[in-house]
Amino acid sequence: MPDLLNCPRCNKIFVKNFRDVCPDCYKQEEEDFQAVYQFVRKKENRMASILEVEEATEVEQALIYKFIKQGRISLHSFPNLSYPCEACDTMIREGRICSVCKGNITGGLDRLESEKRFEKRKIQEENRKITTYHSLKNRLDK
Repeated sequence: MPDLLNCPRCNKIFVKNFRDVCPDCYKQEEEDFQAVYQFVRKKENRMASILEVEEATEVEQALIYKFIKQGRISLHSFPNLSYPCEACDTMIREGRICSVCKGNITGGLDRLESEKRFEKRKIQEENRKITTYHSLKNRLDK
C-alpha cells in the first residue's frame, strides 16, 4: 500500500513512490538542478564555491548539497565544492562523515570490542579457578 506523506518542501500531501517530495516540488528541483548544472558546467565557473553557486543560481545550499550527495553533481571536476559531514558539519568531499568522526566511531567500537574481550577473559579466568578448585578438592579427598 502506498504511503501518504506531507511534502517536506511545500507541506502538500502526496503519495510517496520513488521521490521524497511531491511532483510539483520535484519539477522545481529538476529546474533548480538544471540551473546549477548549467552554471558549474561552464569552464569559468568550475572553481566556484557553494556560496558562489548559490548566489548565481538562487538555489538553496541544502538543495545543492542534495544534488552532490545523490551523485548528480560530481566533485571531481569542481575542486571548491563540498558538503557538510552528517555528524559535525565539517566540509567534506566524499562519504557521509569526515575522517575525524570516522576515527571517533572506530575508536568507540574498538573500546567496546576490547571491553567485551576483557569480560570474556575475566569469565574464563573465573571458570578456570572454579575448575581448578574442584579438581584440587577432589585430589585431597582421595
